[in-house]
Amino acid sequence: MRVKEILKSAEIQSTITVEGWVKTKRELKAFSFIEISDGSTMNGIQVIIDKDLEDYDNIVKQLNTGASVTAEGLVVESPGKGQRIELQASAVTVHGGADPETYPLQKKRHSFEFLRTIGHLRSKTNTLGAVMRIRNACATAIHQFFQDKGFIWAHTPIITASDCEGAGEMFAVTNFDIANPKRDDKGAIDYAEDFFGRPSYLTVSGQLEAEVMAMSFKDVYTFGPTFRAENSNTSRHLAEFWMVEPEMAFCDIIGDQDLAEEFLRYVFKYVIETCPDDMEFFNKRIDKTVLETANNIIDNEFERITYTEAIALLEKSSKKFEFPVEWGIDMQSEHERYLAEELFKKPLIVTNYPKDIKAFYMRLNDDDKTVAAMDVLAPKIGEIIGGSQREERLDVLERRIKEMDIEADDLWWYLDLRRFGSVPHAGFGLGFERLVQFMTGMANIRDVIPFPRTPLNAEF
Repeated sequence: MRVKEILKSAEIQSTITVEGWVKTKRELKAFSFIEISDGSTMNGIQVIIDKDLEDYDNIVKQLNTGASVTAEGLVVESPGKGQRIELQASAVTVHGGADPETYPLQKKRHSFEFLRTIGHLRSKTNTLGAVMRIRNACATAIHQFFQDKGFIWAHTPIITASDCEGAGEMFAVTNFDIANPKRDDKGAIDYAEDFFGRPSYLTVSGQLEAEVMAMSFKDVYTFGPTFRAENSNTSRHLAEFWMVEPEMAFCDIIGDQDLAEEFLRYVFKYVIETCPDDMEFFNKRIDKTVLETANNIIDNEFERITYTEAIALLEKSSKKFEFPVEWGIDMQSEHERYLAEELFKKPLIVTNYPKDIKAFYMRLNDDDKTVAAMDVLAPKIGEIIGGSQREERLDVLERRIKEMDIEADDLWWYLDLRRFGSVPHAGFGLGFERLVQFMTGMANIRDVIPFPRTPLNAEF
């Protein structure tokens, strides 16, 4: 049985076997206590080892923090506070020891900076363990939400020849010797000789391919790794991160907003109900507003305003912003957080952004100045979801591509979607790590992913 189930439902006087790792050990004259954790819950189970157990001294000597162990015995009522039961051991097997002189997690608390230097061990700590359980619950909720609505999970490619956002900050994929790539007669790199026969990259988004699938299956979603070669050493950026991107045919910007709001509310509610102890831990130890923030998402309808209204509210504000406010700017995190945290005090959705600061695929509004884009802004973090109604009109899309100096030939297949059965459609993207960071109150995004990939950091 997993420790979580033992603590919840194991019957008194039943015989059970528990497997895990030693968190703490305390030796007394007549017996010893150890706490065993298997990662299934924040709490471990206390195991009592009587001195008359065969080979007691040798076993207890090996039961240091970090050692792996199997304990079998009888479930008994615990006289201690805060625990319903404990295990009276009849047999204990130590599988792998942990030298207390060299095991780096002897102390109860370590800085997150230190823990990043031992990424192969940090998930054994209470905080990182709680993060990973909440991350798992978030992923489960995401799949459950979309599957219950009849969406198809589309596995979009990691390797792509398309730059979805025109950012140019992409990792190249090649089988060339990078010190001596093959070149043509003019000295340029001859990509015709490369593995894919053309410049190829790690994807920054599965959106364009999701649009392909939506044109056949109506409602689809992606959930997979994406990559950004942005040299940013900040608490908000990763080079490898996961994205959730639903795409819906026969859907407009209103339906897009409705789905995003319902989606966030569902995921937060699921995690609160599934991981109450972990959420309480974050509320107590990391950020005292974690539960308040979650309930704010669950209980409130999101405010909805246009970009133009948002700029007017920012201009009227007496708050001093680092970045000046005027119509046409790409709002910064300080602007977004002011709107969500201080002004509305709840999540809001901003729509109809200037076309010049948004991507080519967003549907042009009738004013020819704005596009049908939407961002969900949340207290504490700012933008958490970005989406839009997509441009389904071939002539308008071709004009937008030309205006933005994008090579139309590279998007021939994307334009074909507008030639053959085009339909109004919409979608959005959610950065998965941003969601976990928002939900847990963790300050650094590197601490909400098991193996963070950042500039100069790809140890294993």
